[in-house]
Amino acid sequence: MRRSNRLPLGLALGGCIWLGPMTAGHGQTAIETDGLVSTDAQVAVAPSARDDAIEARLERIMAATEWYADVDVRVREGIVFLAGSANAVAHKQWAQDLAAKTEGVVAVVNKIAVTGGPSWDYKPAAEAFAQLARNLMSSLPLILLALVLLPVFWILTLFLRRGIRWALASRFESEMLLPLVAHLLSVPIFLVGVYALLQIAGLTSLAVSVLGGAGVFSLILGFAFRDIAENFLSGIILSIRQPFKRGDLISVADYTGIVSSLNARSTILVSLDGNHIIIPNATVFKNTIVNFSSAPLRRDALDVGIGYEDSAAEAQAVIAAVLSGHEAVANDPAPMVLVHALGASTVNLRTYFWYDGNVYSNLKLKSALYRLIKRALTNAGISMPDEAREVVFPNGVPIVQVERAPRRPAPDRDPQPPLAPPLDPLHAPSHSVEPALSQTDAEGGLATEEIEAEAQAEVGDLPEESVDMLDDVAPPERTRSPGDAPG
Repeated sequence: MRRSNRLPLGLALGGCIWLGPMTAGHGQTAIETDGLVSTDAQVAVAPSARDDAIEARLERIMAATEWYADVDVRVREGIVFLAGSANAVAHKQWAQDLAAKTEGVVAVVNKIAVTGGPSWDYKPAAEAFAQLARNLMSSLPLILLALVLLPVFWILTLFLRRGIRWALASRFESEMLLPLVAHLLSVPIFLVGVYALLQIAGLTSLAVSVLGGAGVFSLILGFAFRDIAENFLSGIILSIRQPFKRGDLISVADYTGIVSSLNARSTILVSLDGNHIIIPNATVFKNTIVNFSSAPLRRDALDVGIGYEDSAAEAQAVIAAVLSGHEAVANDPAPMVLVHALGASTVNLRTYFWYDGNVYSNLKLKSALYRLIKRALTNAGISMPDEAREVVFPNGVPIVQVERAPRRPAPDRDPQPPLAPPLDPLHAPSHSVEPALSQTDAEGGLATEEIEAEAQAEVGDLPEESVDMLDDVAPPERTRSPGDAPG
């Protein structure tokens, strides 16, 4: 009797499940709380479907899916109790939704356990590769066409690069700057060609992805090699602005030397001691550059102290005459001899003079001028005392008397000559005569020592030897003054 009643109820239940989406849209919403899912439908006093019919129908549907094991469905007063195991959370949720949408169900208690581990299903991956292979085969003719046209674009880019170098050869004389500009102007043309080829091959999305990935990769490389990029860009700016040339004597970042070369990473100086100084281009670009060779005339100073009893005006005239008569001292601007300070025992005079720094050495020239000024002041009778010193004897000056042996009286026939007064070393006549030479062999002439430094730099190995970005111009001419000793 019970079996005969289940068939029409099962058919009615199947029809209700088929119309489930329609009835769910009319206000039956499932609400889950701690495994209990209830619907917002009103509970009928006389249910239209019996509990055993709902139970049988749900068991058959869940068994047909083959997703569940040990399925156990119990229905009591319209409340469905689901038990068993499923391989995935989605299958558990599907059973819960199925029971909630069944007519006559007022609540669902879902106790299905998910026992399946991670799903190692390679079928989606295999389908994706198969689809990729089909797309590749369909795009193969266009890809072959793109591969044929790619060398054509590359050859056009090379010709364009050569044309840019020829057109800009008169504007850029640097051996490194001109190829760099030609590359920067020709690369966009090549990239446009590559993008057009990818568009023909139907790989536009790939092109966009490649460009986006290249941008991110470039950003990462920019942070990783920031110092290298900074030095490279600074070298390019220095080669364009040319604050110095090869052979100039400059001072930058507390280093002084002759510019030897400027490469992509650093500026190389040769110190006056003959050593190579490698300074990063970013340091050169950020610091103050003093170019001593930009103007030929340089000013220097020397100090001389005379006694207080001597005439400062006369000493000024004597020193000015010495400087005016020296061949290495420029007369325009004329030398200046000024009273600089009143010292403890001397009146200090400071002399300012100009000279050609590309020809004469300031060290050698100052040595010659000091020597000639000392001779002129001595001949003029002007003293140059040393600094006053005070010696203090807190216990007085001890006096020790030395006993002398008795002198034997000399015979009358051999009288002793009178003793000469002792010589005062401070006022003793000087037998040395200062020669009036503008330069001496000991001073090694007056030529600038930059000549020797450049010669040593040419003999030695240049560190970080690479393409020089400085204009290939001759260094400032440095000649020896007449009479200089050969170097």
